[in-house]
Amino acid sequence: MTFAWTALGRCALVAVLFISSLASAANYDRRVFDIPMRDGVKLHTVIVLPKGAKHAPILLTRTPYNAEWMTKQKESNDMRVLLEGFDNAADVIVEGGYIRVVQDIRGKHGSGGDFVMTRPLAGSPFNRTSVDESTDAYDTIDWLVKHVAETDGKVGVIGISYNGFTTLMALVNPHPALKVAVPMDPMVDGWRGDDWFHNGAFRQYAIAAIHGSESRDNSIEFSWDSADRYETFMRAGSVGELARRRGTDKVQYWRNIVEHPAYDEFWQSQAVDRILASRPLQVPVMISGSLWDQEDIYGATAVYKALEPKDDTGKKVYLTLGPWHHAHAIFDGSSVGNIRWGHDTAKWWRQNVLAPFLAHHLKGAPMDVAPVTAFQSGSNEWRRLEQWPPASANTAKLYLKPEGELGFDAVPGATQTADYISDPADPVTFVPRPIRVDDNGEQWEPWLTTDQRSSAARPDVLTFTSQVLDKAVSIAGEPIVRLTASTSGTDSDWVVKLIDVYPDRVADDPAMSGYQLPIAMEIFRGRYRQSLSQATPLESNVPLRYEFALPDANHVFRPGHRIMVQVQSSWFPLYDRNPQTFVPNIFLAKPRDYVKATQKVVVAGPDASHIVLPVTQ
Repeated sequence: MTFAWTALGRCALVAVLFISSLASAANYDRRVFDIPMRDGVKLHTVIVLPKGAKHAPILLTRTPYNAEWMTKQKESNDMRVLLEGFDNAADVIVEGGYIRVVQDIRGKHGSGGDFVMTRPLAGSPFNRTSVDESTDAYDTIDWLVKHVAETDGKVGVIGISYNGFTTLMALVNPHPALKVAVPMDPMVDGWRGDDWFHNGAFRQYAIAAIHGSESRDNSIEFSWDSADRYETFMRAGSVGELARRRGTDKVQYWRNIVEHPAYDEFWQSQAVDRILASRPLQVPVMISGSLWDQEDIYGATAVYKALEPKDDTGKKVYLTLGPWHHAHAIFDGSSVGNIRWGHDTAKWWRQNVLAPFLAHHLKGAPMDVAPVTAFQSGSNEWRRLEQWPPASANTAKLYLKPEGELGFDAVPGATQTADYISDPADPVTFVPRPIRVDDNGEQWEPWLTTDQRSSAARPDVLTFTSQVLDKAVSIAGEPIVRLTASTSGTDSDWVVKLIDVYPDRVADDPAMSGYQLPIAMEIFRGRYRQSLSQATPLESNVPLRYEFALPDANHVFRPGHRIMVQVQSSWFPLYDRNPQTFVPNIFLAKPRDYVKATQKVVVAGPDASHIVLPVTQ
């Protein structure tokens, strides 16, 4: 805060006395330190302690998002008000009596050193230094337990999104004082299904974040030449050309992405689930994921799959799956977009799962937290499970059929196809236009719950719909797509959506009549059909099998509803357009490479396309 000093000394004195009285009335103490790391670089660290704290555990978050901002979001003498906002589960922190510590990672805001996006492990081919986010976490915890007199020496790490990544990295070589970790919606694998790519298709929205990533305060903004993102991306042609026009191609991480479009060693060596799977499990961890996470929907369950087999005691690996968008768990969780749950699901989880979990591991309190706490949409209830997916899950094949039908029985006989023309000049949008640049998250945050009727009306989207259900169909786990399809081009994207269609009339909520609610949706870039690490052209006009997973779901398709599957070949401008002509690197595609293609999806015969559903009783 900047004060304009005047000759009115008395006013200045009053201001100073007022600020002093606020400080003395506050129910917390706030301290700032620059903590030295093993290589001499100092990291800016803010510590907020409950007034009079003694023998209190520490909750640490390491962040690129500005430690000062996260620990002074509002001027207040109340610690809870001070902390309310992104990545502070303020109610749990304050009610639990924890010492709150937030630290700027290297190269960001008040910290020294240089910033490297999701910094690879020290000593790897992509990081020749002796430091990484794991060593910095270790050195920070070591300093805190030695220099914060009010602590009892127990530390937990917690964080959302990028801070979820740094939380997980603290587990690579954990400090002995680290007693618990809670990564929430963490960045885990930037190629398989988190921020940068999904199965090889590039998430164009990332260009704005990458553009300013090397600035210390994230202040370099990406320039949009239209209020509609659709226009900006279409005018440039390819996202690589847009990067060249905006100067993003000068940013090192952008160059890394362009140089590594396939799932090669660059991505595999940084995948946090792979890293942790190769190390001993030493610290209890609760991974929290969001079922409609528009940014990092892959990471939570990927880490759970990597760690759960290592938990021979059954007391170290926990999972939460909540009905939320990204970073939603610390805010009001009563709804996502148009979908209302009937209660504040996020508050319930914080009070009944997060708080007792932390208290158990940091304060020795008893807890009654299930190994898996998963919200079931449709019934809109929390479920306590022993594992994920639940042991009761079986598989059932949901077949795409001729004439837009969908069902659990295959159509025998000769091969039949459902066809459409995919035109890169008129791509299918992921939400209806305009796709706003400045929407304060209103369009972006809940987009995975957007009504899909706008897509179903397009001729380049195949829609398959079941009969009205006379009994519930419950799924819990990862639906697997087995799509058999051909293209007249030499490359193609395939987007598959699993959708819950509401009844034509919903008496108690007319706005939801006929609503097409996405349950799980994903994209797959055809060039990686044979190998994720090596792109190869597709053989034109030859039916080929594509197999890939949709994000995990925990949902009941209720009686009176219908199940729908949509198939399309673009999802713009969230994902870059596939030229549909094979080129070595799509980032470098030229206008002449973008061609129409005839897509044929097999819907009958021995190779009929289907989704393997994880069905439960």
